[in-house]
Amino acid sequence: MSLPPFRPHHLAGVALVAAGLAIPVFGATWANADDASAVAPAAPTRIVDIRGREVTLPGGDPRIVIDDGRYLLALSLLLDDPTEVLVGWPRDINRIGEGVYQRYVERFPAIDALPRVASSAGAFSLEQTLAVEPTIAVFSLGRGPSDAQVAQLEELGVVPVFLDFFMDPLGHVDRSLELLGQIVGAEAEAERFVQFRAERRARVIERVAALDGARPEVFLEAHAGRTAECCNSAGSGNVGVYIELAGGHNIAADVLPGPVGRVQFEYVLDRNPAVYIATGGPHLAGTGGLVLGSGYASAEAGEALRRTVARPGFEYLNAVMGGRAHGLSHQLLNSPLDIVALEAIAGWIHPEVFGDVDPGETLRRINTDFLAVSSQGTYWVSLDQSTGDPSPSPQLP
Repeated sequence: MSLPPFRPHHLAGVALVAAGLAIPVFGATWANADDASAVAPAAPTRIVDIRGREVTLPGGDPRIVIDDGRYLLALSLLLDDPTEVLVGWPRDINRIGEGVYQRYVERFPAIDALPRVASSAGAFSLEQTLAVEPTIAVFSLGRGPSDAQVAQLEELGVVPVFLDFFMDPLGHVDRSLELLGQIVGAEAEAERFVQFRAERRARVIERVAALDGARPEVFLEAHAGRTAECCNSAGSGNVGVYIELAGGHNIAADVLPGPVGRVQFEYVLDRNPAVYIATGGPHLAGTGGLVLGSGYASAEAGEALRRTVARPGFEYLNAVMGGRAHGLSHQLLNSPLDIVALEAIAGWIHPEVFGDVDPGETLRRINTDFLAVSSQGTYWVSLDQSTGDPSPSPQLP
């Protein structure tokens, strides 16, 4: 699909139990260019975004700018070519992984030439956004333009839409995916994946509801090894909600006032949680942190987890001594793929209840039935509970 010229009338030139995925590069295949997932011209549509703003989406093929590369992955769940609607993105390859990006380049070479705009991790640039001449600008909740800049964009014919995969994932991810479906004319595809997520989430919720007794205490260290200091963590929002949903008690939420923050390692030692979960990814390769995810074999991820728990003081944690230390790719978080992370976390906290739940199978289904470009690599690892050492699991075909 070729995008029409943009001419808004206002704008004038401005054990290691690991999930190692060795699978084909591309996920779901598409029958033809007239597949229902293709972008379809639409009449102007009224929607309410995650900020509660009522906006009107313009008719015709959308020209979209995004402020987070993970929206590219979300679009990949909805469209056979998620790049065809984009006119700018932040090129925040660290958020999706170099291996993932290279597979997108292989499948959709045009992505490499897309102009770069400001990331949600930095300051918003009105000039960069206007320069790519979008009709719709997708921003992350709590980030992006000020209210005055939102008004400027609207005056110049650009529709800002706020989504959220980060602040309140349980409350906002599904709705954000549905909004993306409305933006690109793929409502049916969005609903199909939302339903897929809901069925698997319900299985976790139902089993946790039937549990008796105290919840096991869990500590999650985010971006483990990014700095010499421990520990970044998740509080009452963000990733922390998955610990609670999976039947654990997130000890960081007891001291952190917001969704993310830093806790002292002495506090972790004092609480001595039953389960330790570290998140990481390719972005930590330069710091010697926990590396796993796209492009990493299970043996590499296992060695990275071994280094992570070999830091001073970790040997005193019950979770490490008992073989209940785990690593999770941050690429599964803050995105619609987080249902896979939820299943993995539930299995780590309550292995006796979720022994038959296979997050690897869930990810294979997503690759086969939904994603235009599949996830490939090792996305979670665990210490062997009998030996305390990592040992690789078989690579998935």
